[in-house]
Amino acid sequence: MDTLKIAFFDTKPYDQKFFDLVNSDYNFELKYFKNHLSKETVEQVQGFNVVCAFVNDTVDKDVIRILKQEGVKLIALRCAGYNNVDLRAAFKNIHIMRVPEYSPYAVAEHAVALMLGLNRKIYRAYYRTRDNNFSINGLLGFDMHGKTAGIIGTGKIGKCLISILKGFGMNIICFDLHPDESYAKAVGINYVPLAQLYSQSNIISLHCPLTPQTQYMINHESIAQMKEGIMIINTGRGKLIKTQALIEGLKSGKIGGAGLDVYEEESNYFFEDFSASMISDDVLARLLTFSNVLITSHQGFFTKEALTNIAQTTFDNIVEFFNGGYLKNEICYHCGETCIKKDKKRCFD
Repeated sequence: MDTLKIAFFDTKPYDQKFFDLVNSDYNFELKYFKNHLSKETVEQVQGFNVVCAFVNDTVDKDVIRILKQEGVKLIALRCAGYNNVDLRAAFKNIHIMRVPEYSPYAVAEHAVALMLGLNRKIYRAYYRTRDNNFSINGLLGFDMHGKTAGIIGTGKIGKCLISILKGFGMNIICFDLHPDESYAKAVGINYVPLAQLYSQSNIISLHCPLTPQTQYMINHESIAQMKEGIMIINTGRGKLIKTQALIEGLKSGKIGGAGLDVYEEESNYFFEDFSASMISDDVLARLLTFSNVLITSHQGFFTKEALTNIAQTTFDNIVEFFNGGYLKNEICYHCGETCIKKDKKRCFD
């Protein structure tokens, strides 16, 4: 087979660094594009066998149609989420693979960093001391030991977070559409109805995928069920939270703090530098005014180990596809979240 040519979209220097490093074992021909994949940029894929896309690329029916016309055989997502992909349009037209896990520790540890930063006002203390202000007025936190953490989503990231928070001596309650009862029994946690989780938690952390069932699960109604001063952490997907409802909860004091590594309209801002320009998104600009909101720009995954695993899994997916093997990391409309077939055959080849 001729050398495979892979077009990378929405790439940053760190993407190129890690993919080039790992590619020494694969010898693919790589081309990096800084712009997002979209209907306006998709013509750049001419001559490529594979397109490698990221979370803020647009993989809709128009893009998929053009990719197929240009002879692209595979869309290799270098991320776990795929809510930006039209799976229905891709079915029977082009295969899509993803990186279902890269480092659950990275994201779980970042969630804890957001909790600690918010609770102990670390970011505010940093700026004070830079100005020679050593007052601790207004920096009061609370002991996390003995408090209740509500974890929504108990996949690998959620389970890593539970392990960390149990080490803090926190009480853990969980909600998952597919509860792992054997795990819960082994580690001594409880699955509870969502309404109970909302009402009993001091901290709520979101680790579930974005689906029609979970979109805007944090909204006016759910916030009303929560404790006064609730802390909400989101390192999952931005649209798990209705941002306007979050803002109203912050204004009223119902929400005591929010740690956000994602935002529902993040594709226009996150991963880019706007330090020399204005933020035209009024909702994001409003969030940035709250002293009890800590926003990071989707960096929960951003560790050396995770970036290495992402590159290796992406390239392994590509090799698997072109070798004609079973695609263990394929996602498709027909089979749901992950294409699982007992006969280990591809879904629509």
